[in-house]
Amino acid sequence: MSTQWTLFIAILTIANIVACFWLLWWTRKKRPPGQTGDTPTSTTGHTWDDDLQEYNKPLPKWWLNLFYASIVFSVGYLIVFPGLGDFAGTRGWSSAAQHDADAAAAEGKLRALYARFDGIPVQELATNADAVALGRSVFANHCAQCHGSDARGARGFPNLTDDDWIWGGEPEAVLASVKGGRQAVMPPWGPVLGEQGVTEVATYVLSLSGQQADPALAAAGKARYDTLCIACHGPQGKGNPLLGAPNLTDDVWLYGSDFATLSEGVRNGRNGVMPAQVPIIGAERSRLAAAWVLAQSRGAPSGAAGGAR
Repeated sequence: MSTQWTLFIAILTIANIVACFWLLWWTRKKRPPGQTGDTPTSTTGHTWDDDLQEYNKPLPKWWLNLFYASIVFSVGYLIVFPGLGDFAGTRGWSSAAQHDADAAAAEGKLRALYARFDGIPVQELATNADAVALGRSVFANHCAQCHGSDARGARGFPNLTDDDWIWGGEPEAVLASVKGGRQAVMPPWGPVLGEQGVTEVATYVLSLSGQQADPALAAAGKARYDTLCIACHGPQGKGNPLLGAPNLTDDVWLYGSDFATLSEGVRNGRNGVMPAQVPIIGAERSRLAAAWVLAQSRGAPSGAAGGAR
């Protein structure tokens, strides 16, 4: 905050306090006889319903004293706590420091709660009822916004309850996805293929998953696929978890399996991002979230708790 704004706020605050004190002092003064307010029966001159009048009496002393006490309190508060521009107060208190202290205290309690799961492999955590329960809470707070409260995902966000894994469904692969995040690397092929080439490749991908496709366009698309796409998706289109390249031969589609959606993906590429969770929630909670996800998946370890199917 600049010096000018600091002075402006400080002067305005002090002026308001002084004005409040002056108003209270001025309204309580005794009036000379003959002036309005000098006797208990003097009125403001206002009349309602023919005979209903408003008396002009001073406030009771106990009421005035409460106002004076509030002024004294405000002065003391502004001395002890910040309120006059950038003056920090004699205690040096700030809301940011208080927040950090409270957050650190809460984090300390959570660490003690998570400490009993340190060193346990994530596949074992997925069979531990207490770990899975904590993992569910972590998932609900930090992951459900994208994957849904039931982890079944949405368009562009994978379903975590089935056995289809773009980056691999092994416990350590799932943990790596949660901790380090993932970045889609599907490049846009539209400038290379042209619109006709996009149509041919999308048609061939349709045929890979068993959908109806024009045979001539699919054959032309296969030649282009073998030139540009085979490196990631493989010669049979079954994908490569090491590269995050999805299997194109099943019925699981992240963005949709219709021709228009497939053409869009080929033409413009895909750039989905799974943010790394360790910088956000830490390693302990990341492990518990991964354990809960494993417990929900059909590929979860035998005996895993949760909604495995």
